Amino acid sequence: MSRLVVIGGVAAGMSAAAKAKRENPDLEVVAYEKTHFVSYGACGLPYFIAGEVPRVEDLVARTPEQFKKQGITALTRHEVVEVDYENRTLTVHALDEGRTFTDRFDYLVVATGARPVVPELSGVGLKGVFTLRIPEDGLAIREWIESARRAVIVGGGYVGLEMAEAFRARGLGVTVVEAEDRVMPMADPEVSDQLAEVLTKNGVEVVTGTRVTALLGEDRVTAVETTAGRIEADLVLISVGIRPNVDLAKSFGVALGPTGAIRVDEQLRTNLEGVFAAGDVAESRHLLTGEPYWLPLGDVANKHGRTAGTVIGGGRAAFKGVLGSTITKVFDRTVAMTGLTEAAAREKGLAVRSVAIRSRNRAHYMPGGHPFFVKLVYEAGSGRLLGAQIVGHGNDALRIDAVAALIHKGATVEDLRALDLAYAPPFSPVWDPLLVAANQAK
Repeated sequence: MSRLVVIGGVAAGMSAAAKAKRENPDLEVVAYEKTHFVSYGACGLPYFIAGEVPRVEDLVARTPEQFKKQGITALTRHEVVEVDYENRTLTVHALDEGRTFTDRFDYLVVATGARPVVPELSGVGLKGVFTLRIPEDGLAIREWIESARRAVIVGGGYVGLEMAEAFRARGLGVTVVEAEDRVMPMADPEVSDQLAEVLTKNGVEVVTGTRVTALLGEDRVTAVETTAGRIEADLVLISVGIRPNVDLAKSFGVALGPTGAIRVDEQLRTNLEGVFAAGDVAESRHLLTGEPYWLPLGDVANKHGRTAGTVIGGGRAAFKGVLGSTITKVFDRTVAMTGLTEAAAREKGLAVRSVAIRSRNRAHYMPGGHPFFVKLVYEAGSGRLLGAQIVGHGNDALRIDAVAALIHKGATVEDLRALDLAYAPPFSPVWDPLLVAANQAK
């Protein structure tokens, strides 16, 4: 009987395990996960910390017991520490039992995810200094909040802004320190500026163009030293980014791509026969540029895992690539992006034009309406859509999916302008904001 071993039991790993087992019920499937949980939604951790999600267990989609009913062995608190590719064996350390054993594989899925980037600063080991990546991090932060009054978030990206809202919801004073000249620096300035206003309006101090130089305190953190001065804090969240966790893969000969993640083909195969990689540890291909692209998101990880599992189980599947579509809630606003920003498109040498409009999310006479911002990025001459950014309220920003679908098909501004979008006063103005932006571009 062929044996599939999965290293990493979260989104990509367990998707691969489950799909491979469905495709080939005779396949023996074992997954090893270092943490206490498998198949959990790490993206929900800020909402658990905020108190919107009552228990960390609520983030778990399926438990080891549920996987066992499918014929899949999912072992938590088990760390794979070595892989012998030539002999098709691996060494596993059972963390709670303190024992080490050897397993074998015919197929291997590396789904070791990503790990937080922690700057080399004095004081990073102080109590009250956290990163946020796994459920254990969320549990530790939520417990620490009970005795905290002021938090400093180092980094103003997606997680940093989500956590600013979470900390404010728990009654903490919050300062966001970002080394770039604006928060959400992966967006274009028009979007970043709006988010800075939202943060300030909700009591978050925003400090940009500033680097953290040290964390201060004797046993527990008491302040953050920056290039702009000292900020008092009894909780510090380091949220400056993540990197693919590739050390194990590199150790037995798996090749990396230019992004630093594992290089894979459309079937998620690596350079080693029978070895696949999926999720945050693996590259994707950007559909607009055709270049390797690293996008550590849960939905991408699940698609990676499903594709790899299908192929391992004997089916046919291919993961064609991504556009970098994202959506994030920041207090009462939602920011969504797809494709290339104007800055990214220009860096790629494309002849770029853009248009930005401000509209409303419903007819002007309907109560409860809100401002709605759209920026379209498109190619000069051809009008080919290259990207979009939206700032709205609630689910309104899901309009980004319509633009993402068009970009997937190589559509133009004219194609967007011609769309027959649904209209009713509670949901949209008679001219939907997307159509307004397309008309302006035309």
